[in-house]
Amino acid sequence: MVDGWEWDETLFSGTAAYYQRGRLPYAPGLAEALAELLKLDGRGRLIDVGCGPGTLAVSLAHLFSEVVGVDPDGGMIAEARRQAADAGVTGKAEWVQARAEDLPAGLGSFTVASFGQSFHWMDRDLVAASIRNMLRPGGAVVHISDLKTETRSVEDLPHPAVPYAAVDELVKHYLGPVRRAGRGVLLKGTPGGEAAVLARAGFCGPERHVVPGGQALERSSDDVIAWAFSMSSSAPHLFGARREDFEADLRRLLRDVSPAGRFSERQPSTEVFAWRMPSSES
Repeated sequence: MVDGWEWDETLFSGTAAYYQRGRLPYAPGLAEALAELLKLDGRGRLIDVGCGPGTLAVSLAHLFSEVVGVDPDGGMIAEARRQAADAGVTGKAEWVQARAEDLPAGLGSFTVASFGQSFHWMDRDLVAASIRNMLRPGGAVVHISDLKTETRSVEDLPHPAVPYAAVDELVKHYLGPVRRAGRGVLLKGTPGGEAAVLARAGFCGPERHVVPGGQALERSSDDVIAWAFSMSSSAPHLFGARREDFEADLRRLLRDVSPAGRFSERQPSTEVFAWRMPSSES
């Protein structure tokens, strides 16, 4: 859990409607890379913890006989159900509204547990221990995120870059200089050190893999606004009565950068860390 911060149910309140449009997708080839890495053949079960609107669970459903998505936000669960229906995988998907710390009994055992940029919000030692007890022999935990260390140049792309730094400054103008998160703030950001947490829980690893990105993407002003409202740090409810003012100022900022309302950026690479269950128990 984040030092000095307590989770509350408003962390991602109101963001689900913006998530699919606003967030950049994981790198093409992620499913194929995971299938090869974990020897997935369509017969196992996946639990996606902190599943959000089903981004990972839906895109990986073809690799498993069943996927279970768990998220505490009701809006995210509703959106995940819609995404599963659109993808034609409703029959093999189950969606559970619950905190990872309160995983309900009766979900069964799993081949793979995935965390798509969600683990840092949790009581990680508690959740890691719970997940270990739910994994089958030979099972794995995978932590999936954008590769944070790469530089994604927009040189030679047709439109201006998304002005992320300026958007961040505008958010700070409205919400204050310290990152918001639900009803609290993150004085020191979110924690790292997943390897130590999972080692304490008895997992082996990790194995690191990078699925390359770099593809040119075009983003509209509405996409960038959706990105802002998809973030816990600038969730719509945080602006209160000033939400419309913030959006109007954001639109002006974006129009100044790109009068045509078009922006370019490159697809992030995706970083995967995999931890395995021990081959034998002592």
